[in-house]
Amino acid sequence: MRYITDFHIHSKYSRACSKYLELESIAAWAQIKGINVVSCGDFTHPRWFADIEKKLIETTPGLFSLRPEYVREISNIQNKAGISHITSPLPLFILTTEISCIYSKGGKVRRVHLLIFAPSLDAVRAINAKLSTLGKLASDGRPILGLDAKELLKIITDISPECFIVPAHIWTPWFALFGSKSGFNSIEECFEELSPLIFAAETGLSSDPLMNWSISNLNSITLISNSDAHSAEKLGREANVFEGMEISYPAIREALQKGKQGTPSLRLDYTIEFFPEEGRYHFDGHRDCEISLPPGQTKRYKGMCPKCSRPLTVGVLHRVSDLADQDAHAQREKKISYKNLIPLQEIIAQSFGLGVNSKRVREQYIKVINSFGSEFEILLDTPLEDFSRVASRELTHALATMRAGEVEIIPGYDGVYGVINAVKIKIKKQQALL
Repeated sequence: MRYITDFHIHSKYSRACSKYLELESIAAWAQIKGINVVSCGDFTHPRWFADIEKKLIETTPGLFSLRPEYVREISNIQNKAGISHITSPLPLFILTTEISCIYSKGGKVRRVHLLIFAPSLDAVRAINAKLSTLGKLASDGRPILGLDAKELLKIITDISPECFIVPAHIWTPWFALFGSKSGFNSIEECFEELSPLIFAAETGLSSDPLMNWSISNLNSITLISNSDAHSAEKLGREANVFEGMEISYPAIREALQKGKQGTPSLRLDYTIEFFPEEGRYHFDGHRDCEISLPPGQTKRYKGMCPKCSRPLTVGVLHRVSDLADQDAHAQREKKISYKNLIPLQEIIAQSFGLGVNSKRVREQYIKVINSFGSEFEILLDTPLEDFSRVASRELTHALATMRAGEVEIIPGYDGVYGVINAVKIKIKKQQALL
């Protein structure tokens, strides 16, 4: 059986996140997307954790469902959105949260974001009790702690050996394990003697597995991908696809530890990725001056903006190339595979030549979801012939082009999202034939 998972999201208590990010709306949109296991997010925030305790009940070892009295609200949210036919089951919740560690080490200020996975509410209570003595957990759903990443790892594994940490969006320049502005050059440099306890890492929106395969320091690490959603509709923009007979917290943990070898009960089959160029930090650049550069040009400019002479933000592609020490393609057979996808609303918007939030795009999204049951069903499985009976020729073509990876790419840089266009390539090909 296939299980689609998203282990990294936020709540309404995180800075710059939607005020509608309640557990019910997360469940409603996870079901629309076709996600089977979704993070509860932000479990260190006192008010959010109170909601978790109130509304969730453990129904599978380490995984939780909404209590029956809150399930009706899921249908209300979906109906308000115009969604009336969903074929995917209600999602399960997993207990994860993101912590921002900011501290000095090796003569530099380090800013590293980490995902904590916890097996039970009791473990979360113990984690929160300990971390509340080290920082203000109520200040943000993603709290900032002046704590060495290694020390955080020690704290949570001392609380429960079933807890584990996954470094988040590991290449983001400002807040990541390998970030160009404040990170490290290896897992060992960050976690020292506790490095063997790190067995998975999150690639982030601006990199995909192929880029990471060029780093030998990640050879023993399972690469995962998650949405880091700040609103419910962004759930699943990156995700993990497991295959197996059962899904549970212990099975997920073991599958991530085993990586390519998998387990008899559950294995990570592939990850769902952004085209990495769509991420906000893929290329180098300077947003204020609208300067976007590949690594080679940045080096020619000696890292300075050619317009204002201030330092450029070094992006993920540049940082990966600096640390690369092996042939990524030669690693393919040893690695878990992946698929690059474009979110369905973006594909629809491209086919219409409209903005993602336009009324016509929303109406078409509702129509195709109600026809086929979930977003991932459409993106991954629906035969194009069946899809074409409901959607326009342009939209069907865009879906086919995206699946084939034949897209036009404008890379993101310095906080600006890139553009991945599955429509213009058709126009270019037609012009070439004329």
